Amino acid sequence: MRKLLITLASIFTFLFLVVVGIQIWSSVTFEYNCEAYLKRAADASTVEMAKTELSKAIKYSEDNNLTSGIVSIFLKNPKNDVGFWYNNMKQAYIELDTLPANSSSLEKTNVLMKLRESLTDQGKDNVNVTFPSGISIYPHNVAFFWLTLILLILCVGFWLWQYLFDNY
Repeated sequence: MRKLLITLASIFTFLFLVVVGIQIWSSVTFEYNCEAYLKRAADASTVEMAKTELSKAIKYSEDNNLTSGIVSIFLKNPKNDVGFWYNNMKQAYIELDTLPANSSSLEKTNVLMKLRESLTDQGKDNVNVTFPSGISIYPHNVAFFWLTLILLILCVGFWLWQYLFDNY
């Protein structure tokens, strides 16, 4: 019985670590392929640079179907609206794209400042890119939540059961 409990506990621990690893991998992938480009677009000093960086983030969003929906699992919080986030990026790009080439330096600066305000939020110590929390695993947020929770319960349960079986 002890070997069976250790085997089951090990299997569920491994599966839990795989699921957490996938979530970490997804987060890093989103950070490199979208969030970093949004930050670069917000930091751009020219309209052309901002357009280039913003277009990369928009392409990633479209390629990964991050264009509509809510990332929340239980409560539908407006800050987790993927559609608003995506449309905000698209509108910012359109505004950059429709800016006339002969615009004054002041107009270009104003558009870049507006872009920065749209894409980022000022934190306590730094500037943070604005995006819905949990978007890196979207649209599988619900599946990952339940899978992680169930595997964690099974993992802890079998290790605890094995420990109790061993000591009593």
